[in-house]
Amino acid sequence: MTTDLNSLTSWYSEWKGLRVAVLGLGNTGFSVADTLTELGASVLVVAAAAEDDRARLIPVIGATLYTGDLSTVPIELTEFRPEVIVTSPGFRPDHTLIRWAAEAGIPVWGDVELAWRVRDKTGTPAEWILVTGTNGKTTTTQLTAAMLAAGGARVAPCGNIGVPVLDAVRDPAGFDVFVVELSSFQLHYLAQSTLPEPLSPFSSVCLNIADDHLDWHGSREAYIAAKGLVFENVRHACVYNKADPVTEHMVREADVADGARAIGFDLGVPGPSDVGVVEGILVDRAFHADRHHSALEIITVEELSHTGMSAPHLVEDVLAATALARSYGIAPEEINLALRGFRADAHRVETVLTAQEVTWIDDSKATNTHAARASLGAFPSIVWIAGGLLKGADPAELVRDFAPRLRGAVLIGTDRTELRAAFARHAPEVSVLEVEATDTRGVMTVAVELAATLARPGDTVLLAPAAASMDQFSSYNDRGEKFAAAVTEKWGGAAAHDGHTDRPHTH
Repeated sequence: MTTDLNSLTSWYSEWKGLRVAVLGLGNTGFSVADTLTELGASVLVVAAAAEDDRARLIPVIGATLYTGDLSTVPIELTEFRPEVIVTSPGFRPDHTLIRWAAEAGIPVWGDVELAWRVRDKTGTPAEWILVTGTNGKTTTTQLTAAMLAAGGARVAPCGNIGVPVLDAVRDPAGFDVFVVELSSFQLHYLAQSTLPEPLSPFSSVCLNIADDHLDWHGSREAYIAAKGLVFENVRHACVYNKADPVTEHMVREADVADGARAIGFDLGVPGPSDVGVVEGILVDRAFHADRHHSALEIITVEELSHTGMSAPHLVEDVLAATALARSYGIAPEEINLALRGFRADAHRVETVLTAQEVTWIDDSKATNTHAARASLGAFPSIVWIAGGLLKGADPAELVRDFAPRLRGAVLIGTDRTELRAAFARHAPEVSVLEVEATDTRGVMTVAVELAATLARPGDTVLLAPAAASMDQFSSYNDRGEKFAAAVTEKWGGAAAHDGHTDRPHTH
């Protein structure tokens, strides 16, 4: 008997016996398998490999696990005859198993679609506020959640931020609102959805668009199309970046609910439907009864500097989060309170230390050229540590635009050919040193040593790689931690003499 998938629109629908293949066993894959077995579905997890702890838990929760070569369709999968496949975001649209599902007419869901279908587990479903963009997603998600919490809402930041949205849905405490960070991968699979009740967010934001993950999506157009889905069916506020015309175009093209408003943000003076900055003060002119004549003060840039949030791209994140929180009815004074207590996660424009008048900054989270651009624009004289996996992006414009600010550069990673060529063409006067892959002292130890030979008093040594980390590190966190450790080992004593402490902006 085949289940009518259109009938599965509630936690309390008849899921029992539904045959589901789950692709991947990371955080997302495990949350999917755990949810489906709890619902009574028959679950086969298919993964190239699995961590021992998770592999041991799969039979405990009542699922079956297959691990092995996925370049061809495993016979275990075909014999299982899945009625639906729920994929982890990392599986590309051209993956063998995704293509097989399409050819076999098997629907493919992402974890977000499943979460939307079962969102009523604890009673009245939480509202969903969606956050996407090439950069700034996690910080904006955390900011928005902090603002909502300051206003008294029971809120869960979830999704691509690290807590699967299904885990938030299943939390017995229940929530008023989820702030859901969505990657372009998750949005791509949501675009394939055949949901009988389409996902309808309370409000959404796309922070910015730059070339990223083009190897996964296949083209810039496909990447933009995926991101644009965040505005579909929005009921209250579509928040877009006035400095990024692509995000405004997304809002114009979106099919939204009657009454939904377009709210712009940027670092300039805001119009009557915007949030922005006036003489160093962040203000709201969008959710203010007298918005045609005045604005509501949120916080000053100077006040943000005390929490490490005054860099221009971080101010943009604050403005975007403010618009989302204001759309939910959070008062300016409550937003101000949240901002005064906020600290960004590690490895996001984080000062490690200052020694001999040189400041060492960890922005390992700058995993693409757009994020690196924001960091490079924040400092006047830079020794730039760059490189890794470029994911199909071209760094030439980045090098060209910031060459006047560069004292020198230290290249790491495997995709350095493009960077080397960009420097030769656009910044031949900049000193470029490279960390050889054969050096046994460790990538960051050598990178820090080389950067120290280039830096002069007043300079910033900036780790903003403009690339992913998995060629030489386990994650961008690992990359940043190794950078901080190498800097501290070299300069800890000197920093003490300068009167600075180690990593002063962490919490």
